[in-house]
Amino acid sequence: MKTILIKLNRFFQGQWRLAVLHPEKGLWTVAPLLDAIPYLKAQNAHGCHILMQPVESSRYLLADDLPWTTVCFHHRSLDGAWKPGRMVVETSPGNFQVWIHSLRPLSLTEKSFWLKKLRSDPAAHPHNRWGRCPGFRNRKEKYRTPQGQYPLAGLIWIDWMRRADIPPLPPEKPPPAPEPLSHPSPRGAVCHPKAISRRDYRRPNESQTDFAYTLALARRGYSDQQIRKRLLAERTCWENHRGERKRNLYLDRTIRRAREIIETTRNSGRFSAAIGPSDSSSTGFSTETLLDSQNKVKPTPFSPE
Repeated sequence: MKTILIKLNRFFQGQWRLAVLHPEKGLWTVAPLLDAIPYLKAQNAHGCHILMQPVESSRYLLADDLPWTTVCFHHRSLDGAWKPGRMVVETSPGNFQVWIHSLRPLSLTEKSFWLKKLRSDPAAHPHNRWGRCPGFRNRKEKYRTPQGQYPLAGLIWIDWMRRADIPPLPPEKPPPAPEPLSHPSPRGAVCHPKAISRRDYRRPNESQTDFAYTLALARRGYSDQQIRKRLLAERTCWENHRGERKRNLYLDRTIRRAREIIETTRNSGRFSAAIGPSDSSSTGFSTETLLDSQNKVKPTPFSPE
């Protein structure tokens, strides 16, 4: 066990942490010291999972839930040699995690792109990822043997000497010129629209922020697909929408509601212009709506050297 921790420390360049995950009490971090081994073993024996994570996560990519065939296809060369900067952990029989140490920092957008290419678990978002620490047992109940034993996570390969040269993504095409806003432009000097980002529309919670940002993008002529890409790229926490299916449903609902409000506002303006002002009634539309949503293709080789 001491040898494994020393190797892990070299791979993460001394900047990493361990954690104990209790099924009921949650997660707490532990300094990766040799003196902590007895404590970690005791927690593991009492049903806890032992996890690990680099402190500087931008240079590390974690591909999860991989079969051995996928590991060999993406992370070994044709001659059988391991590609640079890999650490391979067998988390349960026939199931693997692969850490990749990158030469340069990677954005969450880049990580999501490469993890999809590497056939990683699509429900595992790259933000704040923890991996299983080798040398301790996987205490998931589904892996318990009839004799009451749990599989030991094994360190299959580790390369702390080299780094993976991951190519940058091709530049995205610029968005089309924005359409006129749905509401009249203010009089006076011409106002040039500035570049906007999600942080410009921060609200008390993530859903409200997404909705305000979606409204702003839609009014600037962004397509549904462009709005979806911006939300996925700029929102970092998806704890309430884990899994690709839940995120897609949430994004579809958010964009659809924003489009409905814009269309309603546009129709209301046309109606008012047609009948003229009225002293007997008025109709208002709110553009701030709270969203309370909690709610195999042949693999492509990954070959950065």
